[in-house]
Amino acid sequence: MKAITLLSSGLDSVAALAIAAESLEIDMAITFDYGQRAGQREIEYSGKACEHFGIEHRIIKLDWLAEITDTSLVNRNEEVPSLSFEDIDEAAPAAITENSAKSVWVPNRNGVMLNIAGSFAESRNCDYIVVGFNGEEAGTFPDNSLDYVKAVDLAFSYSTQNGVRVMAPLIEMDKTRIVKRALEAKAPLEYSWSCYHGGQIPCGECESCVRRARAFKNTGAKDPLLERLGVQT
Repeated sequence: MKAITLLSSGLDSVAALAIAAESLEIDMAITFDYGQRAGQREIEYSGKACEHFGIEHRIIKLDWLAEITDTSLVNRNEEVPSLSFEDIDEAAPAAITENSAKSVWVPNRNGVMLNIAGSFAESRNCDYIVVGFNGEEAGTFPDNSLDYVKAVDLAFSYSTQNGVRVMAPLIEMDKTRIVKRALEAKAPLEYSWSCYHGGQIPCGECESCVRRARAFKNTGAKDPLLERLGVQT
């Protein structure tokens, strides 16, 4: 069976790609440029991951999505929230992560991307679209949830002739399990960029960086990206 993968170069999408590649033929990876702060870094790192797996890499620009997005992931005049381990703990007030999610929300981003990928998957006779949706982020991002995957599958059963489906191998995992499974699958995490910013090194303070750092700490493993970049932790 064949699949197309959505590849942002983040921990989750690179892990999902590596896991899916164990059982599927990955036909192509799609990276979207919608004006996000880390866009060029994501394109660069996704390209490295595609080289690792020997797959085609397609970059699709969504300039119009940037034009209608006011949140901090795209709007440089808005500040990306900085969080700590304590802020993402289960005992922390839910409002902290809810406000962080709201700050980086892009209108219907996953819906737009999946429908574009669905067109490519159908045209290339692919069975699946691989995504990095996961259990940890589903709590604040409903478009990462199992219910959302089921809804998209239902829509695709009407909108694609070959019944394209979403494959979300991380859907029940938290970030710690994702790191463990990614290392088992020998995912090229040295070229996975999770940070909301696009600097030379990850900021270490945005929610995505903090969740990644906690996962590696819980796993007891060193982050291959930070090792490659020579960042002391």
